[in-house]
Amino acid sequence: MSEPIDHPPGHEDAQRRENPDPTESERPFPLPLLALVAGLLLWGVGYILTEQRNDDAAWGDRRTASTLEAQATGAVDGAQLYAAQCAACHQASGAGLPGAFPPLAGSEWVTGDPRRLADIVLHGVSGALTVKGTVYNGQMPAFKDKLGDVELAALLSHLRTQFGNSAGAVDARLVAETRAASAARTAPWNGDDELAGYK
Repeated sequence: MSEPIDHPPGHEDAQRRENPDPTESERPFPLPLLALVAGLLLWGVGYILTEQRNDDAAWGDRRTASTLEAQATGAVDGAQLYAAQCAACHQASGAGLPGAFPPLAGSEWVTGDPRRLADIVLHGVSGALTVKGTVYNGQMPAFKDKLGDVELAALLSHLRTQFGNSAGAVDARLVAETRAASAARTAPWNGDDELAGYK
């Protein structure tokens, strides 16, 4: 038989002074916080359902920094677009690289029919293409999904008025009409074979 435990004096008083262990009440989550969360959730759902979006969905693919700048200022810098999109191949001077990339300076493709130039830039070119009497056999990418009509017009105007070229500027309406007329095209132009009759 074990002997009773001998507690120090004042033990019972110390036990009475202890607070009971915490327990969860019927509502452990504060009601005001619950109301705030529910209110925010309802507001978010309502906002999504009632918000009107009138932007053209195609802008999601075509709005670049220069497009947004153009919408704000009404102008697009064709030189900046050329530097970003074209100069790596055609060089800053527009002289191209012999045997690799054709020149834009004095090119009959640049200074001729602006619709033809717009078509080339919209859809790109692959295969042999004769420029200023020299045949280039390379591939130019399409820009129809990269640049909008305003941007392309600024870029084409830059090509036609720089590098010693003195052809007229191109407006966005011409680019839009050209884009619409060739909208069914999914492949690049096949060099001279398709473009020779377009000169």
